[in-house]
Amino acid sequence: MSLPATPDMPRRELLFFTGMLVLIGAGWGLTQPLGKIAVSTGHRHFGLIFWQLVIGTVAFGAVSLAQRRRLPFNRDTLRVYLVVALAGTIIPNSASYQAIAHLPSGVLSILLSLVPMLAFPMALALGLEKFAARRLLGLLAGLAGVLLLILPDASLPDAAMLAWVPLGLVAPLFYAFEGNFVARWGTAGLDSIRVLFGASLVGAIMALPLALATGQFISPLRPFGAPEWALIGSALIHVVVYAGYVWLVGRAGAVFAVQVSYVVTGFGVFWAMQILGETYSPYIWAALGIVLAGVMLVQPRRNEAVAEQASIGENTH
Repeated sequence: MSLPATPDMPRRELLFFTGMLVLIGAGWGLTQPLGKIAVSTGHRHFGLIFWQLVIGTVAFGAVSLAQRRRLPFNRDTLRVYLVVALAGTIIPNSASYQAIAHLPSGVLSILLSLVPMLAFPMALALGLEKFAARRLLGLLAGLAGVLLLILPDASLPDAAMLAWVPLGLVAPLFYAFEGNFVARWGTAGLDSIRVLFGASLVGAIMALPLALATGQFISPLRPFGAPEWALIGSALIHVVVYAGYVWLVGRAGAVFAVQVSYVVTGFGVFWAMQILGETYSPYIWAALGIVLAGVMLVQPRRNEAVAEQASIGENTH
């Protein structure tokens, strides 16, 4: 998982950054089972997304206030906020919250790890990447992993779950689009914290009428149980780990930091087993191994452009 020590990164720093990578990945992986707990008593996606975005707005707003950085609003920045809010949260999380109510949390973690594989063909179409046989092989490995999840009768615990797998693929598809959008058209000069602050604010404004119109609004005055605390915990964890990821990119480099995707997937499966008591068939374990191998092949090497990096953690949830 970690890179070998280099003249630019002494072994002591490498060990420290690797430890931070593991901590960040462990936190992100935890958001998947927390999401399943959040929907366990009937909370629906628009209600959950609204409060998730409100919490993100408050948290990222507090960071901006501490940094004494204002949130710019103009036509270009508003376009960025809208795309990130829709493609990074509202659409993918709507699908994920519905899918995770019917699929094992660990399976959804495996599906979410497909982001780099889905991002690669999009980047080719946009002219952001050049064809590479190694990365095509990774793309095929990802497809093989998904087929292992859905084709064998003994793969998923219940054959009825198969119908929800396509919905579980919506989130990685939109995260891949979001990353390529940022790579192609940029963020209007905004840094990551301001992008997430603005996207959370705009997204919350958009999600509120959706939650009210569909009867999915969750009253904050209700007694808090495990689902409500799981939602709050997941949103706060996302703020902390994404800020940590941005810090790690700045200190250790994007190529090193992007390896967090392996850790997120592994811990997503681990936490699901520990917290939710999930167990998996040999087919799912094989799919996990093949997908992670595919991610390793698709990931760009040092000094290559990375379209997918901009989307990592943009809500993983």
